Amino acid sequence: MIVPIHLTNSNDIQYDITIDNLPYLEFKNKIAIITNETIAPLHLDHLLDHLKAPQVTVVTIKDGEEYKNMQTIETILDELFENRLDRKSTLIALGGGVIGDMTGFCASLYQRGIEFVQIPTTLLSQVDASVGGKTGVNNRYGKNLVGAFYQPSAVYIDPNFLKTLPPREFAAGIAEVIKMAVMFDKDFFEYIKREDISDPEILKQCIKRSVELKAQVVNQDEKEAGIRAVLNYGHTFAHVIENETQYKTFLHGEAVAIGMVMANELAVELGLLSVSDGIEIEALLARYDLPTSYHIEDLDAFYEHFYLDKKSANNSIKFILTNGQIGTHIIKSDIDESVVKKVLERFV
Repeated sequence: MIVPIHLTNSNDIQYDITIDNLPYLEFKNKIAIITNETIAPLHLDHLLDHLKAPQVTVVTIKDGEEYKNMQTIETILDELFENRLDRKSTLIALGGGVIGDMTGFCASLYQRGIEFVQIPTTLLSQVDASVGGKTGVNNRYGKNLVGAFYQPSAVYIDPNFLKTLPPREFAAGIAEVIKMAVMFDKDFFEYIKREDISDPEILKQCIKRSVELKAQVVNQDEKEAGIRAVLNYGHTFAHVIENETQYKTFLHGEAVAIGMVMANELAVELGLLSVSDGIEIEALLARYDLPTSYHIEDLDAFYEHFYLDKKSANNSIKFILTNGQIGTHIIKSDIDESVVKKVLERFV
């Protein structure tokens, strides 16, 4: 199945997201595969068997969010220069969201921009991170604060890669599926409630619907000037949690799950979500063993960290919340500090 991306406001950029078995890929110029120490032993040979190019360079980096930084970018770029890639070369991201984000960022930088292809191997990256062209790295101030909007030339989503995914990583991806449903599609939320996402056929439909929803958003708003910010439901809180725990305690999807619970508490406080709907969302997250609680050690420091979020501007904090019921959304930037802190006190 094919989900098209068509960015009419960005030089009419078009590319396809293919959800199927990995096809045979042929390139006329040099390529470099960017992957990590965990993914390479599992999937690199499979990709190489489906690949033809005049020169193939493999760059293998360390696995983990803590390595998503400028030092790793320098390492990748050095390898590309050492192997004499040029402006007609292509990078291939083979891995999860961290690999995809860094590969895309390197592609945007190398000789002022070369093509890259996304081959996501985690559920989180298949339903979210590989789609839409956000690239970048973390620094000590927060998550993804250094980067660029840079679109891939193609995305190949092969659900078979998920067979080797550890249960915790799989659950982290489910958090992003639930996020899409809560924000955009109540019927999809009810479908997820009824079905078992671990069933292969159900999983493929969940990937397809999540990608369709994200594609609709990205096609309207590539650079997050409006509706694309809604995709950050749960992330305003999650990014603070990840930064406080130095990206070592929670997987990204796990932090997002906690962030969704926090956002829902705020929505309930503001009368934008019923208590029962909040309980339903939390129960669905818990069904897949996702964390739903977090201990805030310093409430004031936690709140101040919101201001480093990319979505916040002009000394106002943007919160992404439901707007009356599941399947709706609103961006709120006028919430009084005392109201937010009242909600955060429940996590102290």
